[in-house]
Amino acid sequence: MSIIYQKKNRIALITINRPEVRNALDPEAIVALNNAWIDFRDDPNLWVAIITGAGDKAFSAGADVRKIGEFYSKFSSAERLEMAEKEPGLGGITRNLEIWKPIIAAINGYCLAGGMEIALSCDIRIASENAVFGLTEAQLGIMPGAGGTQRLPRLIGPTKALEMMLLAKRINAQEALQIGLVNKVVPLPELMSTAMETAQTICERGPLAVRAIKKAVLRGLEMSLREGLLLEQYLAEPLRQSEDAKEGIRAFIEKRKPDFKGK
Repeated sequence: MSIIYQKKNRIALITINRPEVRNALDPEAIVALNNAWIDFRDDPNLWVAIITGAGDKAFSAGADVRKIGEFYSKFSSAERLEMAEKEPGLGGITRNLEIWKPIIAAINGYCLAGGMEIALSCDIRIASENAVFGLTEAQLGIMPGAGGTQRLPRLIGPTKALEMMLLAKRINAQEALQIGLVNKVVPLPELMSTAMETAQTICERGPLAVRAIKKAVLRGLEMSLREGLLLEQYLAEPLRQSEDAKEGIRAFIEKRKPDFKGK
């Protein structure tokens, strides 16, 4: 099974399970991963997802170059462009699939090329001390094609992003933390427990509010400040009338934890 998809209470745990090839994605794994993301998006009982790689060597080294190359060789350039406009990109969440529920990347070991582009598509990135990051496609005479050229500059700025991509440079976990690529670095044995703790904390917040915050931030990055402020109010007003908001206020007054229902 190339993708392991588990549900633990309100948390979805997605594991790329091809450790023999540094969790590189072949066509079958990509389809399975896409299906997992769609199920997570559509399951009302799931509020947060964690994605990681099997073993302790790699989160994902990206595409399985040989198998992906064989697959795409069946299509013309025009057909491949048409597919890019409609189908989810590598890893499912890199293109054409909107998920407003929070996604955490638990990054163990190598996080390269398409694997890093999957991580960039997540909302929170927690790395183990042995993690290595890089958009190394230029070494193969190709470019990052699953969002890397767009998301990395927005995250760390164009200067550092261009340095990483043009030089196909790899950086370690501490440098990734310093430049804002990851949120936290922990010892490898603590990686999944830290990711689960983070997910559980998010699950204690109002799920409708959490999703609205994510949508406001990501959509707002594409807008002017004025447009973003209007979007913020458009999303905030319905929340004030939700059952979750009423429960949150009651719990605050009664000095107890709220029992959110996502309604």
